[in-house]
Amino acid sequence: MKLPVFWGCRILTSQYAYEMSIRQVLPRLGVELVDLREMHCCGDYIKSINRFAATYMAARILALANETGIKNLLVPCSRCHFALSETQHILEENRNLKDKVVALLKKEKLNYSSDIKIWHIIDFIHDVIGVECIRQKVKRSLKGLKFASHVGCQTIRPSSIKRVDNPETPRKLDELIKALGAESLEYPEKLDCCGAALMLSHQEAALTLAGSKLKALQELGVDGLIDSCPACHTIFDTKQESAATTIGGKLAMPVLYYTQLLGIAMQINVEKLGLHLNQSPVEKILEISSS
Repeated sequence: MKLPVFWGCRILTSQYAYEMSIRQVLPRLGVELVDLREMHCCGDYIKSINRFAATYMAARILALANETGIKNLLVPCSRCHFALSETQHILEENRNLKDKVVALLKKEKLNYSSDIKIWHIIDFIHDVIGVECIRQKVKRSLKGLKFASHVGCQTIRPSSIKRVDNPETPRKLDELIKALGAESLEYPEKLDCCGAALMLSHQEAALTLAGSKLKALQELGVDGLIDSCPACHTIFDTKQESAATTIGGKLAMPVLYYTQLLGIAMQINVEKLGLHLNQSPVEKILEISSS
């Protein structure tokens, strides 16, 4: 099947491993990715400055997706996924705003459609590809490995807008981890925020949130943390050393995108999955999974 994809800014400018792993695993699951033309920011970053401009930018992306003639759009970035989902919801609730946005889009010869189904990587793999299909694609079972899932705030909240999973008891990422033969452990801090949203305004608080969660998981004895959000991954993986310094401890927690973990189970070359770009000690996972 063909699937249009909107990558957003962060994935294409810093979280290359996420894009690399998605481009590796989805074709092996029968999905042909179609990159949108003229991609730009989802608009979320300017929401506090100009709400209308932010809404227009998100609606324009949906209009570009509509141009493909395919009614599905993959948005792997959780922040972008929320921005587009929120805009779709707002435009359906506010007819006057929708008319203004649609009129501006028509000046660009673009047509907005509310029928576009916005998918995150987790619900797309879980709901469309299916857990059983994932099980069948496993070439190297990850049996014996214990992971913790981090679903992230923006994939499950707010519940007033259709989100990726249940806001109180998210299970899709856990089920996808288990499909690879590994365990996905429950833990009290599962729904806690990673802290990334505070990095620019309250850095110490942000790193404390991330460090505290990683410390709890380290004490629980998990082999790694699995996420699917570029912002969450940045603070857990890239900023892990800073988080350790902030909480006054030592952290050595492997942090992987789910698509990287899936790629390992599918025996895809680790560099093609971008695992050499992870800054947390992911070599621990590679050693255990290959033994």
